[in-house]
Amino acid sequence: MKIFPSRHLRRVALPALVGMLVITSVLATQLISSADTRASATSASASSKPKPTIVLVHGAWADSSGWSKVIRGLQDRGYQVLAPSTPLRGLREDSEYLAAFLRDRTTGPVLLVGHSYGGAVITNAARSNDDVEALVYVNAFVPDEGDSILGLLDSEHQLDPADLFDFVRYPGAAEGDVDLYLKQDVFPSAIANGIPVGDAKAMAAAQRPVTLSALTAASGAPAWKSLPSYYLLGTEDHIVPVALQRSMAEHAGAAITEVKSGHLPMVTSPKAVEALIVKADRSTPTG
Repeated sequence: MKIFPSRHLRRVALPALVGMLVITSVLATQLISSADTRASATSASASSKPKPTIVLVHGAWADSSGWSKVIRGLQDRGYQVLAPSTPLRGLREDSEYLAAFLRDRTTGPVLLVGHSYGGAVITNAARSNDDVEALVYVNAFVPDEGDSILGLLDSEHQLDPADLFDFVRYPGAAEGDVDLYLKQDVFPSAIANGIPVGDAKAMAAAQRPVTLSALTAASGAPAWKSLPSYYLLGTEDHIVPVALQRSMAEHAGAAITEVKSGHLPMVTSPKAVEALIVKADRSTPTG
């Protein structure tokens, strides 16, 4: 029995086999080219996504200078960054101020970042601006409708304001309202743990007051119900308890990133803050 095909069959079969191999090779090349084209288009789409303006909102007893390290890092990445000075006069007033700032000073997509009390401000202000694409909370309050700052804190531990604050009456204050300053001996351990003592004392001396009414006002309908949210949780925070941070972030459905930091990670861990902001931008589709 012959185990090799006849010469006639070889003459017929070999060209057919070669033809099949050529066709297969062409099809494979076309498939690879098509896949490469789709990958390139996806890559181009991602790279062409316009960078949002990053708006950084500070908290109580602070000013925008606390964001300086984060600002420099984001600017080096090509972002436009704005850090307005919040009046700290009332939650509604501060939220309206931020909403006006966004309307008049930003164009195109916006990513809002709030620290501490600033988290409550962005939660309320973002509702009025369709350009806001995402919210980033840094050791921040994430109130639901009806929540207040002091109410959230009191849910974790009983507070005696006299132990924490110095009270200063201000002109034109509503009945019972006052400016609150953190006591000089409280500030370094409550707000500035992880920061050199001399710097913490200087920050305490230069703190900006927030009104009592700002911390007791009920928050409105939260923007996080319709916007993607991200949360940086400082595990060594001495003023916003870790358990409270986690419960607020989880309640809002925020993606949580933990960092070993006190209440001011933008000062002590600026790269972690910067990285989360960039992640929020890259994870959030435009439009």
